[in-house]
Amino acid sequence: MTIKRLKTGIIAAATISACLAGSAAMAMESQFIGSLVYRTGPYAPGGIPWADGFADYIELLNARDGGINGVKLELEECDTAYNTDKGVECYERLKNKGSTGMPAVMPLSTGITYALLDRVVADKIPLITSGYGRADAADGRVFPYVFVPPATYWGGADIAINYIASQEGGYGNLKGKKIALVYHDSAYGKEPINTLNTLAEQLGFKFFEFPVPHPGLEQKATWLKIGRQIRPDYVLMWGWGVMNATAIKEAAAVGFPRDKFIGVWWSGNDADMVPAGDAAIGYKSLQFNSVGSDFGIHQQIRSELYAKGKGAASSVEGTGEVAYNRGIQSALILTEALRTAMAEFGNRPMTGEQVAWAMDRLNITQERLKEVGADGLFDPIQLSCADHQGKGRARVTQWDGKQWQAISDWIEPNLNMLRAMYEKSAAAYAKEKGITPRDCK
Repeated sequence: MTIKRLKTGIIAAATISACLAGSAAMAMESQFIGSLVYRTGPYAPGGIPWADGFADYIELLNARDGGINGVKLELEECDTAYNTDKGVECYERLKNKGSTGMPAVMPLSTGITYALLDRVVADKIPLITSGYGRADAADGRVFPYVFVPPATYWGGADIAINYIASQEGGYGNLKGKKIALVYHDSAYGKEPINTLNTLAEQLGFKFFEFPVPHPGLEQKATWLKIGRQIRPDYVLMWGWGVMNATAIKEAAAVGFPRDKFIGVWWSGNDADMVPAGDAAIGYKSLQFNSVGSDFGIHQQIRSELYAKGKGAASSVEGTGEVAYNRGIQSALILTEALRTAMAEFGNRPMTGEQVAWAMDRLNITQERLKEVGADGLFDPIQLSCADHQGKGRARVTQWDGKQWQAISDWIEPNLNMLRAMYEKSAAAYAKEKGITPRDCK
């Protein structure tokens, strides 16, 4: 072979190789993931660890596995500052990014959730609200693009009463008891009221409501009434941000026992307890995930990310906070939905419609949790066309002055009662909006 022909062959081979490489790159475009967070604003202390946990799990998959099935994950955050208008702006800015658009939106806010309900249906983008948002969206027949795993506020209210009954020797002993709710005066804070009114009527306890205006710094009058006039047997709290620490300190000031004070999961962040100091010792909170950083998934995050200077949190010590673990859980739900979608539609970036299809079939088993190093950290989740919640279980934890300690096993809410409530509320919504529920048979 002449040198001229050899050079020509090398050039041709290089050209073909470049073309093939370009085709492969096009075939393996990255999966865009938009993340609505609030690293700024009045609720940033709770929002930051969630955003860190979500980002770290996404980056772990990229660093360890090259993404999902060879498809890299491209994460972009948009800071809402927990403001509804900003949240809608973030959604609109992110929804069409990437080759297939945003595969799902997790607004991390009940207010933003309500604002996006109509938009996500029109855009065919699933709205995933883990432990917040609209509880009746558990009825997937009316809300095909809204998913509420692993738990809802209505379920949380029922679990709290279940736990109180266990402390009092049974549901029959709740008759005549006084139970108060101190809540953030917003759509979020009002979510459990209907459930608690229903349970009060069924079980015979007296229910009292105490709304707290944003941001929640002025609570003296509320707690004077609670501690000196009402004197309830238990107080529940649906609070957020600075409201939580303020409520705990005011409870201590009027002598209300903290072991009779139980918050929902968003009232049980590490960042809420530290400012309350010793007043927080004994306070209890529901959690839909376990606490701590002794799980396999944390070890992988530390070795793959933090040991190499890649972690999202300011220090590795923050990787065990309860809100951080919730961020991991949200990322796990989304990425497992992406895996489910890819198994059906191919290993490429998924659309919102394809992820909604997968969420209708999501099944994160105990075996799968073991595989990812989250055995004991999260409860298994199985959804269906009609059921967009799953079991909805949660645990009760107690603050010991340094960290949360689990003091109950997983508690399952009364799903028969809740399902009837979900369907009734969803049917009213469908009538109001002119929605024909889909047939899930």
